[in-house]
Amino acid sequence: MPDLKLYDPFTNMQFTDENCFLCGTTITKEHRTPVFGEWMQDKYNLRNKELLMLDKSVTTFDQLTIPCCDQCHLNHVLPLESEIEDAAKTEYDGICTLDQKRIFQWIGKMYYGMLVTELIKEKDPLIMPENPVSENPQMLGKFKTFYQVLQSLRVPMKFSDFLPCSVFILQVAPTEDDLPFEYQDELTTMCFSIKLGPVVIVCKLLDNGIIRNVLNRLYKLTEDRELHPIQVAEFKARVFYAAYIFNVVPDYFIRPGKPEDEQLILDSLIDDITNEVFNPFEPLAYAHMLEEMLKPWSIREKDILENPQKPISFLTDDNGEFKTIKQFAK
Repeated sequence: MPDLKLYDPFTNMQFTDENCFLCGTTITKEHRTPVFGEWMQDKYNLRNKELLMLDKSVTTFDQLTIPCCDQCHLNHVLPLESEIEDAAKTEYDGICTLDQKRIFQWIGKMYYGMLVTELIKEKDPLIMPENPVSENPQMLGKFKTFYQVLQSLRVPMKFSDFLPCSVFILQVAPTEDDLPFEYQDELTTMCFSIKLGPVVIVCKLLDNGIIRNVLNRLYKLTEDRELHPIQVAEFKARVFYAAYIFNVVPDYFIRPGKPEDEQLILDSLIDDITNEVFNPFEPLAYAHMLEEMLKPWSIREKDILENPQKPISFLTDDNGEFKTIKQFAK
């Protein structure tokens, strides 16, 4: 019989190098698993590339590992990484064939790996972050809810009529694309993007697909098209900004089961009665987000908000139709 008991490290803030990140088993400091799969580190030459943490310490992709017992590493983490690696071999077509639940688990594992690393570092930081994650009860509540569904990686779990995230898969045109790998995450808004060669995956965790529905028309315009990198940057800005103004947290409920059950079934509820799902759209705040994404092209806020009520777009024209960009002159 499969183990259907969920692990909760948040109640006692059990974030140490001696507890498996996925099941909580007591382990030694030698039991680790990479946050970013070794296949990815090798393929994109990431091992010695540096990452800046919230406490201003510097690590590398190779050093960025999290505590993981042998059973979870061998039975859950490695098979997931192998599945993504195989799909990535055929680039966009391969990634698109993946079960989106597996994409959620893969993105979620990396996102949570970064979070666990930050929580462990906060116990002995180089410089204490201005807003420590471990001292924000609201954020910890969101992370606890997210961790409940992330355990679908270890515990057989069926989501009844939802996916706990919004996933977007974009294809990059090769003409002016000279960036083989890129990764961005935002811990507080739970947004994540990763570029694997000509494929970009953008994901907002813990929204039950709401942002995917909101951006569905735009996403449909991009499907099976090769986007110029500046268009990818704008798409990312739209998702990251939607995550920024997203204002609700789903609740997840395990259906009552029987002793012979071989999986948990989760239902979900979002309180959209007492809370607005999104805070109001603010052009200036969106412009700041877009400006950050457009840094490689030196496009500034004044250019983005030339028309204050309609920020500049490289994805769509004035009629809302897809805008084809082969080359972009800075």
